[in-house]
Amino acid sequence: MQRPIPCLFMRGGTSRGPFFRASDLPSDIATRDRVLLAVMGSPDLRQIDGLGGADPLTSKVGIVSASQAEGVDLEFLFAQVSMKEALIDTTPNCGNMLAAVVPFAIESGLTPVSGDVTTLRVLTRNTGTLSDIEVQTPGGRVEYAGDARIDGVPGTASPVNITFLDTAGSVCGALFPTGKPLDRIDGVDVTCIDNGMPVAIMLAHDLGVTGYETRDELNANSALKQRLESIRLAAGPLMNLGDVTKKVVPKMCLVAAPRAGGHICTRTFIPHDCHSAVGVLGAVTVATAAVTPGTVARRIARVPSGETKAISVEHPSGEFTVVLEMNPHHPGEVARASLLRTARLIMRGEVMIPGGIW
Repeated sequence: MQRPIPCLFMRGGTSRGPFFRASDLPSDIATRDRVLLAVMGSPDLRQIDGLGGADPLTSKVGIVSASQAEGVDLEFLFAQVSMKEALIDTTPNCGNMLAAVVPFAIESGLTPVSGDVTTLRVLTRNTGTLSDIEVQTPGGRVEYAGDARIDGVPGTASPVNITFLDTAGSVCGALFPTGKPLDRIDGVDVTCIDNGMPVAIMLAHDLGVTGYETRDELNANSALKQRLESIRLAAGPLMNLGDVTKKVVPKMCLVAAPRAGGHICTRTFIPHDCHSAVGVLGAVTVATAAVTPGTVARRIARVPSGETKAISVEHPSGEFTVVLEMNPHHPGEVARASLLRTARLIMRGEVMIPGGIW
């Protein structure tokens, strides 16, 4: 017999996947992970026997619960589901899936709305990161239609505004976990940085590419991918992440001078395949590196003036703007980051799990 589990299938930013109430999943982590693998149809590159979309951006799961912590409304656990092996990684954040957390909570009855605009504080359990998320809720319902546009998603939708609180070192323990903004790894200058997402940043031309290639061109470059993995495996322990062989962090980011009106151009690997866009917290981290003296990114970024900097991060399918508020008392230090995403409820129902999973 198959077992049904209630879920909502949602898009958050440029990602999508099933969302669950934590109480509807097994409390035992090993059993929960087997269930999530079955939900997505992993391991299988096509994920033909599950809900996965055969791409890292569509092989993601959100798990949400009401919070008992003072001043926190919701708790979110993000799960990256491997397509290649039976692996669930809850180490990193996902700022795209985060955009769907408050709409999911309202749709599933975890929390009520609070007027025409509902703002809730969300704890991302993966890293302990807090964020304030603002959703449009006129008439007591989540509004999905609107004029907000984000690259990587067709059409327009209602805005979801996210403000991150105290993200520096959320995974690695420090903004620069190696203790400095520049390291030399495998003969390449690398900035190891974590402002919500552990990222190793390198100049594209140091790896023999321009940084303007398409996603498919970079994915077909096996020599480049082997070199990046060698650097990634060496960077992991330096970033306090230990052996990262079976982890999706650190993300590897190639940067180049902007050429489409932005402030920095990126090509991000997550970690072995080139991202069609750029992750939310990855963009926050790269933007932070771009404004920080001594980093690889600062060498080629065009940094605007002022204590509030709207940094446009170019990526293969467009751009992503991150608004950084600088600390007026500590020059060069980022105090807060905020950004715009959108979300949509795609399907509600039950996902069927083979009984043998238990």
